[in-house]
Amino acid sequence: MSLTVNIKKRLENFNLKVAFEAGNERMALLGTSGSGKSLTLKCIAGIEKPDSGQIVLDGQVLFDSQKGINLPPQKRRVGYLFQQYALFPNMTVEQNIACGMWQMTRAERQKAVAVMIERMKLNSHWKKRPAELSGGQQQRVALARILISCPKLLMLDEPFSALDSHLRWQLELELAETIKSYEGTTLLVSHKQDEVYRLSDSVCVLNDGSAEQKRPVKELFEAPSTMSECMILGINNISRARTVDDYTIEAIDWGTRLCTGKAVPTGISHIAVKEEDLVFANGEVTNKIKCQVDQVIEDVSSTLLMLSTPGGDSGSSRLQLRMPKTPGMKLGKSDRLNLHIDPARVMTFNR
Repeated sequence: MSLTVNIKKRLENFNLKVAFEAGNERMALLGTSGSGKSLTLKCIAGIEKPDSGQIVLDGQVLFDSQKGINLPPQKRRVGYLFQQYALFPNMTVEQNIACGMWQMTRAERQKAVAVMIERMKLNSHWKKRPAELSGGQQQRVALARILISCPKLLMLDEPFSALDSHLRWQLELELAETIKSYEGTTLLVSHKQDEVYRLSDSVCVLNDGSAEQKRPVKELFEAPSTMSECMILGINNISRARTVDDYTIEAIDWGTRLCTGKAVPTGISHIAVKEEDLVFANGEVTNKIKCQVDQVIEDVSSTLLMLSTPGGDSGSSRLQLRMPKTPGMKLGKSDRLNLHIDPARVMTFNR
């Protein structure tokens, strides 16, 4: 199965402009709230109509503005799992799953529903209504209703947003098994990077309505290539930068010079460092930054240090360092320490 999307849509205060391709894979659309993720899914499903462009699924044109093609949702073979599951409250589990199978005979429908109920482990719930089910059971019913129609594309829009935190992990494990056995393309929308990392093969970051280049998910998390990717991954240690020489940059906001592991690209404007790449400096090392503790923030299992640098007093001049809680750690406000950054771990960006 293959999906090609190249569309534009203008709203009152927002412009969507996305272009990407997905093969027989689990692909995620990652972005902040309001970046256009759900709107993209709705355009693919036929719920929203783009202003221009083209959507092609497995060789079939679903939308083409120039040719005047805009297939209705029921003809697109797209399975769309909404955030709230959209189950019919007055129908049983069995009826909810069967409601999209009108084209089958009654006997065929009953057989297909029985197989799906067994597959989704809903055997003891088939006569219950949605209000009698847990959030996880409702999700399985919604998935069963989608999968029974054999869609060419499965789209999951924030699949855990309606669940309490203690249910998320179990449901994620169950969903992972479901989409692993699904023989087609899966699109996952999320703003949670851990879900994207565990459930996806590839990822496309949406930034203010625009799609960046699709990348393997592990490659993105290991080495973000744009500032928007960097920020969506929660990397907060970012400084303005300028080139000093081929292998040296000045971190303007941190008030220090840093060596890089490879030649400095032309036209860099910023650098970033992951929290886990900041370590305590022992003796004379390259890329040492002198810091002072401004704040100590205690979490359940870790301690976050907010550190001022020689760069000044602005928010961007501070570094963040998260450490596991240890009985012997006695760092407090105004304590001084030195940090080291491996030159190979300094990330550079063009704005």
